[in-house]
Amino acid sequence: MSITTAPFGILPDGAAVDRYILCGAGGLRAEIIPFGCRIVRIYAPDRNGVSANVILGHDTLEEYAKAGDYQGAVCGRYANRISGAAFSIDGKTYTLEKNDGENSLHGGPTGFSHRLWSVKDASETAEGPSVTFSYVSADGEEGFPGNLSVEVTYTVTNKNDLRIAYRAKTDKATVLNLTNHSFFNLSGDASKPIFHQELQINADAITAASDDLIPTGKLGPVAGTPYDFNEPKEIGRDMFADDHLLQVCGGYDHNFVLRGEGMRKAAEAYDKASGRVMEVYTDQPGMQLYTANSLSGAGVDGVPLVDHGAFCLETQVFPDSPHRPEFPFHYLQPGEAFATAPVYSFRTR
Repeated sequence: MSITTAPFGILPDGAAVDRYILCGAGGLRAEIIPFGCRIVRIYAPDRNGVSANVILGHDTLEEYAKAGDYQGAVCGRYANRISGAAFSIDGKTYTLEKNDGENSLHGGPTGFSHRLWSVKDASETAEGPSVTFSYVSADGEEGFPGNLSVEVTYTVTNKNDLRIAYRAKTDKATVLNLTNHSFFNLSGDASKPIFHQELQINADAITAASDDLIPTGKLGPVAGTPYDFNEPKEIGRDMFADDHLLQVCGGYDHNFVLRGEGMRKAAEAYDKASGRVMEVYTDQPGMQLYTANSLSGAGVDGVPLVDHGAFCLETQVFPDSPHRPEFPFHYLQPGEAFATAPVYSFRTR
């Protein structure tokens, strides 16, 4: 196990950005940069012990800095969508920056994904190498209330788990929804669509949504629909079914209502060719499945990014929860501590 650093790039303001390379004793390796608190590489072994990068990304910092690029990033202050780019707390309305039509997406045009985080600590622990990033989101940033202090700790455990521990506190009531937006392709070949990779999700419903992906407030049972992943199936099997929202999105871009409460298994993905398996664990109520329906540009080593070349499993509270009192959601209050720690666990079979 080890943790090392290497230069990654320089931002337009002259700030140098390093890459933190976390190598676990079990063979899992994650590379993370403080710009956007982003995972830029995850190397996982296949059934023969051969490692390959299993997330999409870029070769340069400039590509990650482009507007609308969320690859590997921590999204916030509110990941996913808030309708009308506004919400109210205690009778006061807060107006946000619009960056998804009339809505706010992933915290606005300069959300956490496009901010330079500070490196608080990087060390080898008993569990494995770990790095902690911190960021203070000022009161009024992107329209959100409260000075919000956030820390994110990435740990590559010796059991080949990647744990992402989020912590936050505020000095004013605010909304908060944090997730990681890594694009996974377990084959290790970003040029290949993920149609034949298998996915299983522990969810009996999705949040029904309008064409602009804002929840209607109703839950849509998945049984007998293309959204039923309770039994493992190839991701592409029903992706282009005769379903209105699938056709609008060009694939999956849906919030799944996860069964159970507390820390539990949310999903399992499997690539038959390589034998790689990834399990996702979370204590959050929802998880967004996004199948990279619109990708372009160059990826790692210049490999062109292709539509449906990856899938995202974003643990979260439900989209637009500030407008939906029926959804499981809590405004973060002064004196409270927010904490959640999803785990992406890698193995083979």
